[in-house]
Amino acid sequence: MTHLSVEMLAADAAEPITTAGHAQLGIAVLAGIAAIVLLITKFKLHAFLALIIGSLVLGAAAGAPLDKTITSFSAGLGTTVAGTGVLIALGAVLGRLLADSGGADQIVDTILAKASRKAMPWAMVLIAGIVGLPIFFEVGIVLLIPVVLLVAKRGNFSLMRIGIPALAGLSVMHGLIPPHPGPLVAIDAVGANLGVTLALGVVVAIPTMIIAGPVFSRYAARWVDIQPPENLVPERTSDDLEKRPGFGITVATVLLPVVMMLAKALVDIVVDNPEHTVQRIFDVVGSPLIALLTAVLVAMFTLGRAAGFTRGRIAATVEKSLGPIAGVLLIVGAGGGFKQTLVDAGVGQMILDISKGWNISTLLLAWLIAVTIRLATGSATVATISAAGLVAPLAAEMSTPHAALLVLAIGSGSLFFSHVNDAGFWLVKEYFGMNVGQTLKTWSVMETLISVVGIVCVLLLSLVL
Repeated sequence: MTHLSVEMLAADAAEPITTAGHAQLGIAVLAGIAAIVLLITKFKLHAFLALIIGSLVLGAAAGAPLDKTITSFSAGLGTTVAGTGVLIALGAVLGRLLADSGGADQIVDTILAKASRKAMPWAMVLIAGIVGLPIFFEVGIVLLIPVVLLVAKRGNFSLMRIGIPALAGLSVMHGLIPPHPGPLVAIDAVGANLGVTLALGVVVAIPTMIIAGPVFSRYAARWVDIQPPENLVPERTSDDLEKRPGFGITVATVLLPVVMMLAKALVDIVVDNPEHTVQRIFDVVGSPLIALLTAVLVAMFTLGRAAGFTRGRIAATVEKSLGPIAGVLLIVGAGGGFKQTLVDAGVGQMILDISKGWNISTLLLAWLIAVTIRLATGSATVATISAAGLVAPLAAEMSTPHAALLVLAIGSGSLFFSHVNDAGFWLVKEYFGMNVGQTLKTWSVMETLISVVGIVCVLLLSLVL
C-alpha cells in the first residue's frame, strides 16, 4: 500500500534496467517472488535479507546488469524509508507518549466502557474510516496500532477481530476516496468530477468496509487466532501514575495530525491554485511529516506534562520509543526496494502492453489492468496511475457519473491481493506479529475482498446510474 511521492513516480517512469521480453520478465517476477517466499518460510531467513536476495534473483532472471539491479533496489529502499520511515518513527514516538502518559489507557477504557463486546469491531472500522479519510495508509496504521493492540489485549479479543476492521477502514479510504493521491491522479487523468467521485466513493466504501472489516474479521480470527505481540503492546502504565490526561484532550491530540492534513486537502480543493499563498501555507502545515511532528510536540505537553512527567522523563520516553521499530523500518524499506526493482525492470509497461488487446467492459478492463499492475509491482499508486493513463481515452464519451465510477473501478483494482512485493504487507506483518502465511490468510485476503466487493458495487451502480 505504499504511498509514492512525485520523485518516486518520476523514478518509476525512468528507462527500464533491462530489455527482456515479456515472457522472460514474467518468469523473472515469479522467480523473485518465489525466492522471497521460500527463503522466509522454508529457510527461516529474516525478511529483510530475503527481500534483498529476491530482488537480485529478479534482476538476474530478467537479464538486468547486477549494478543496475542494486541501484534500483537501493533507490526504492531509500525512497521508502525517506517517505514512510520518518512517519513510522514519529508515529512510534506519539504512540509511546500516548501509552506512557496513560492516554492510550484512557481511550481504551472509555471505548470498552461505551461499546459492547459485539459492537467493538464496528467501532474500530468506524474510527479507522474517519481517521483514514484525509491521511495516508501508513500514517493511519501508526496512529491506530497502539489503540488496536490495547483494545485486543484488554478486551481479550483475537487480534484479527479488532485489527482487520481497522485495516479495512484505512485501506478502503486509501484506494477509493479523494484526497488520497491515487484517486486524485485518476480523477485528473480521466477528467472525472471530484465531488461526484467523492460522493459515489462513499457509497461504494461503506458496504466494502463492512464486508471486508467486521464481517470478514470473524473468519480471519478463526483462521489466525493470535494475541497482540507483547513487545509492541504499550504497557498499562497509568496504574502507577497519580494522574493521566483526560479522554477529550487525548483524542484531540491523536486527531490533530488528521485535522491538519484534512485542512490541507480542503484548501487544495477550494483554492485549487498551487501558487496561492494560502494553499502554499497549508501544503506545508498539512504535510504528513509536519502534521505528525506537530502532534508529537503537542503531545509532550497535553499528554506528558498532563501526566506529571518531567522533561527528563519525556526525553526518556521518546528515546525508548525508537528501538523496537528498527526491524520494521528495514523490512518496509526492503519491500520498497523490491517494488522499485520490479518497476525499473519494466514489469508495469509489460502489463500495459499485454492488456491493450483485451475486449471487455471499460469498467472491468480498468479494474483488471489495475489488478495486474498491482500484483506485479506491489504499488497501489503505480497501479492507479498506469491504469488511469491507459483507459483515459475511453472516458471521453462517458457521462459524469460513469467517469467517476471508472476512477473507483481503478481504485478497487489497485488494492487487489497485497503480497510480498508490497511494503504495506510487511508493515502489517511486523506490527501484528504474524508470519508470512498468516499475513497472506488475513491481510492479503482482506485486500482482495475490498477489491472484489468494490468492483461489484461499481458495476451495480453503473446499471442504476
